Amino acid sequence: MGGSRYIRAMIWWRGGTVGAVRRRWRGAVELDVRVGDRDVRALAYPALVGEPEPGDRVLLNVGALEMGLGTGGYALVVALPDRLPADPPGSLDRTSGHAVKARYTPLQPIVLAVEEEASPHHEVVAAATSLDGLPVVTADLHSAVPAILAGILADRPDARVAYLMTDGGALPAWFSRTLDALSELLAGVVTVGQAFGGDLEATTLHSGLLAARHVLRADVAVVAQGPGNLGTGTAWGFSGVATGEAVNAAAVLGGRPIGSLRISEADPRPRHGGVSHHSLTAYGKVALAAADLVLPDALPEHLAAGVERALAPLRERHRVVTVPVAGLDGALRALPVKLSTMGRDLDADHTYFVASAAAGRHAAALLPAPGETAG
Repeated sequence: MGGSRYIRAMIWWRGGTVGAVRRRWRGAVELDVRVGDRDVRALAYPALVGEPEPGDRVLLNVGALEMGLGTGGYALVVALPDRLPADPPGSLDRTSGHAVKARYTPLQPIVLAVEEEASPHHEVVAAATSLDGLPVVTADLHSAVPAILAGILADRPDARVAYLMTDGGALPAWFSRTLDALSELLAGVVTVGQAFGGDLEATTLHSGLLAARHVLRADVAVVAQGPGNLGTGTAWGFSGVATGEAVNAAAVLGGRPIGSLRISEADPRPRHGGVSHHSLTAYGKVALAAADLVLPDALPEHLAAGVERALAPLRERHRVVTVPVAGLDGALRALPVKLSTMGRDLDADHTYFVASAAAGRHAAALLPAPGETAG
């Protein structure tokens, strides 16, 4: 490339020793690791590096931890160099899959994609051409997922809901304690693009949506990135632009796109107060297909006029739907996970979570009544 002046170190390496195994959730284990003269919290994914034990020497990536970035305060375990895990079964004959994710990084996992010939679902996905009107709720942040789910299940506790995790934030689904807590309420998790670790792996959002509908038999799909939204404070430099692309994918496959709006009464940043510029850009400029954009019917008085003004240009393409929120507060509080967005809980940014739940309620309203069939 002849451009060494453009290369910068990207990983801060450290060696350490596991002092204690703390808590576990699906796909992840939290550790205390001694690094030099201090202890740090570290996170390991056993499917990638093996099962760490006290006394193990570990290699760590501590860059995001040292810089105070949004990794949940963790150093990340790269390897247990003295005790490497065994090769996965079926790896040589490809029966365990040959789809590579986090491609060409040192920890690229090889997974069985739902579309592959070796997949038991290959024929179903290969034959699928339509979502058959499946409501697809799109959201900017991972923190909206449990709130959307609460809105769906508040009115339709029988609904099968699939979550499609895109690759704008965390790549391993295992990083999300939220998904672990919601596992009994979801029909399944589909990790798409470079994301991995779901119940199903899909190469693209399009095939992931088809798998949600025809393999998981979902009644509603929710699409959002994993934890760890990337934003730069610029008009286009944020990972949530993919929300608009998700609207397009749902529409081209014959789904019913529903846009969950990011509305905050507590975010101190002007670009995110009221309707976030993330929603206005993703739905107003990136989404080329029409969606139902959902407004709760009980916005705080100081927000209502500004929200209406902000959404006025979007009405040229989208349908802005006002949804009643009675009962949604109780549904949010009954979730088996603590709600949090940008460090704010349900009471600190009530409007954000209620707006997300309202999008879920709207999706539930589009479902046929129990015992009826769609169409």
